Amino acid sequence: MKRFAVLLTALAVLLSGCVFVPDGDGMERSFTIISQEEAKEMMKRDDGHVVLDVRRPDEFESGHIPGAICLPNEDIGTEPPEELPDLDQIILIYCRSGNRSKQAARKLAEMGYTKVFEFGGIIDWTGEIVTGS
Repeated sequence: MKRFAVLLTALAVLLSGCVFVPDGDGMERSFTIISQEEAKEMMKRDDGHVVLDVRRPDEFESGHIPGAICLPNEDIGTEPPEELPDLDQIILIYCRSGNRSKQAARKLAEMGYTKVFEFGGIIDWTGEIVTGS
């Protein structure tokens, strides 16, 4: 079963877009753009992933994906956020339309996060949405 999950993740990476981000030490870091269907499948796994909503708190409270944490893109700087202590944790990122989530994914990749997956905006989300914090 674990082998299947690894193969499925590898296939998702191959079939989706990888964005490479050059950083200051001459290395290229990357994040992967995936479909919302791929994100839904990844969310079903018990692999320690985090679903990251990078909209403002008021936007988050008006409706977000169950289990998501709110970390506004504007609050992501150059140091790893305390909400994301593991650089190797799977991070599934979304925002309203896909713009801020790409910006946040790029910043996290530049910091050295290794498993960053960006899946666009909640305006296109067909799964469950909850309100409140």
